[in-house]
Amino acid sequence: MISIPVLTLKRLPQYLELLYGFEQEGQDTISATRLAELTGVHMTQVRKDIALTGVVGIPKVGHKIKDLIESIESCLNWKDLSSAFLVGVGRLGSSLLGYSELKRKGLNIIAGFDSDPAVAGTLVDGVIIHSMDKFADLCRRMKVHIGILTVPADQAQATAELMVESGILAIWNFTSALLQLDEKIIVEDMDMSASLAVLSRRLSEKYESDSEPKRKTKNYKNKIDQEKQ
Repeated sequence: MISIPVLTLKRLPQYLELLYGFEQEGQDTISATRLAELTGVHMTQVRKDIALTGVVGIPKVGHKIKDLIESIESCLNWKDLSSAFLVGVGRLGSSLLGYSELKRKGLNIIAGFDSDPAVAGTLVDGVIIHSMDKFADLCRRMKVHIGILTVPADQAQATAELMVESGILAIWNFTSALLQLDEKIIVEDMDMSASLAVLSRRLSEKYESDSEPKRKTKNYKNKIDQEKQ
């Protein structure tokens, strides 16, 4: 299995969403040029991304949409549902348990865990919630290797260490904590605070940029008025 760049892995789902739509509309083929136009990704990069999935296009025609969908899904391992445990069944954790799109994209959360005794034994969208003392045993018995972390930030490191000790090899981290784990453990951070910071800053820059011409016009008008006086 070849190593695929992280940025390519993040772009492939964008292509898939478009391809699903075109397939539903009855379209048979699509070109890299068209995908580039719709995603804003340079055409050369789109072709490189698609080439990494192993699919072969038709000269002067493009790619068969069905073949391209199958190739990308296979590349992303979305055809083979991966079992996962989720720890931290608060509002965010509960939302993820009820997010059916995850299963369609290859992630099957088969159990949730929480330190609150009142939560243990309940069902959230059909997923049973266990107490934390059962995590290690169930993880080993069921051979689960993916952990989803949605606990408070101050509990993240200890919980992640428990996950690793129990056999978890990949952690989807929804906390703001920077996990200190063995480099062999795969960690994908989904820090919403960092994402919000980017959004807020970009909005501020856009507002500043849009306001600049107005300030220049106002300053110019003031200067003219002063010269007239």
